[in-house]
Formats: sequence, structure tokens, C-alpha cells
Amino acid sequence: MWTRSIDGPDVFVQTNVVGTYSMLEAARRYWQTLGPLEKDSFRFHHISTDEVFGALSPDDPPFTETTPYDPRSPYSASKASSDHLVRAWHHTYGLPTFVTNTTNNYGLWHFPEKLIPLITINAIEGRALPVYGDGSNVRDWLFVEDHAEALVRAVEKGVPGETYAIGARQPRSNLDVVRTICAVLDELAPSAQGPHDRLIHFVADRPGHDFRYEIDPAHAEQALGWKARHDFETGIRQTVQWYLDNRTWWEGIRARSYAGQRLGAAVS
Repeated sequence: MWTRSIDGPDVFVQTNVVGTYSMLEAARRYWQTLGPLEKDSFRFHHISTDEVFGALSPDDPPFTETTPYDPRSPYSASKASSDHLVRAWHHTYGLPTFVTNTTNNYGLWHFPEKLIPLITINAIEGRALPVYGDGSNVRDWLFVEDHAEALVRAVEKGVPGETYAIGARQPRSNLDVVRTICAVLDELAPSAQGPHDRLIHFVADRPGHDFRYEIDPAHAEQALGWKARHDFETGIRQTVQWYLDNRTWWEGIRARSYAGQRLGAAVS
């Protein structure tokens, strides 16, 4: 999302800003037709990102629900706008909305544009493994099944007007992520040419690349009765094995719509 928004911000403004407004108005019109009991149980759950909070330096504490917004890209700015609209519809109209902000997700069925599936697929095919800059940028990773469970808990227990920061306390540098994938592939699908990390290739950094994102999920864990079940190493192993077992799915995408080219290289 981040990288594609650099090359085409208009789509993200239309989807995240105008689209969220349209959904809020449709939900409000429906909600106003409900009886008192149905109104009381209705919820509008807006799923957002930790990128709205901006970037952390190495010594900063992780993001929480009260971290001030400081979006740095067209994508995060459009998501921040949608978050504000959702809260405004709650405070202005009484629509029972709440927001969840989450960290980078990964896992099964992940579109090949993203870091983990891109690196996994390239490594399987023996292609270069592109890493932005020196690979020191840090992201906080959450296995998609853990996030799905958190979202269900949020629908069941979410309080209107509240925000829940959802994460798994698993920050890793991009280079560490790539090396972990290579190590798993060395075990599951060794290459005759040698260790997969021989394919790591550093490329010019993308414009405005935020250094670090990380979430403290303590409030969400307590309020929702939820905690991530997968550690990063377990989740990565399941993910890599899935891409090894489902080549037909991603090979079809490579052939039709996304061949692994770099996105987000536009400059002002």
C-alpha cells in the first residue's frame, strides 16, 4: 500500500477518504432505521494501520492508542483521514464506531507485492532479493490469523468511541526478516547453488521511508481478552511452507498482474 501510494496517490484518497465517508453515511442511514435494542448492539468497526502515527526513532517507545498522528506518506495520510472521519461520525451523530490500528500483517494468501511474499517467491525462483537501503528499517509483524482473531474479539467486545492498537510485540529489521526467510528455505527447499541469502541485493531506498513502526498492544490485550498466538519464527515457517505448496496461485498472479517489479520509486 505504502509503495503503491507513492506512484498513484489519487486511488488511495478516493478509496480511504471518499470510500470511508460513503460507508459511514450508508451505515448511519441504516442505523437510524433500527429499533432501540438493535441500535444499541450495532457497531461500525474501522480497521486501520500503525502508519498513521508516523515514524519511531530507535529509542522511542512503541505506539499506543494515544500516540499523536503524524502520517508521512499518501497512504498513511489517507488512512489517518479515514480514522478521523470515523471518530467524527461517532461524536457528531452518535454512530457507534470504533477503530483498530495494527502492525504489518503477513501469512497465507499475501499478495506478492509485499516484502515477505516477494522475498519468499523470489528466493524460491532463485531471483535477486531486493532490500531497501541497508535493511535496518524496522517493522512490527503480526501473523494474519492472529489479527483475524483480534478483529473478531473487537467486534464482540469493542466499545463505541474506543481505539485498540493490535500487535504481537515482534519487531524485526527488514534485513532480519529476509535472512529468516532464507534460513527457512535453506531447510525446507535447499538450493543446489548454495544458501538463499547469497541472493540478497541492496537497492536505493524508497522516498520517505519511515525508519520504525512498533505497537504496544497492552490495552487491546486487556480490553479484548486477546493475545497473538504465533511467534515470528513459527509464523514465517508456516508462511514459507504455504508458498512452497501453492505455486499455482502465485505463479498465476506473476503471469497476469504483478511480476515482482519495484513499486514506489517515484520522486517529486
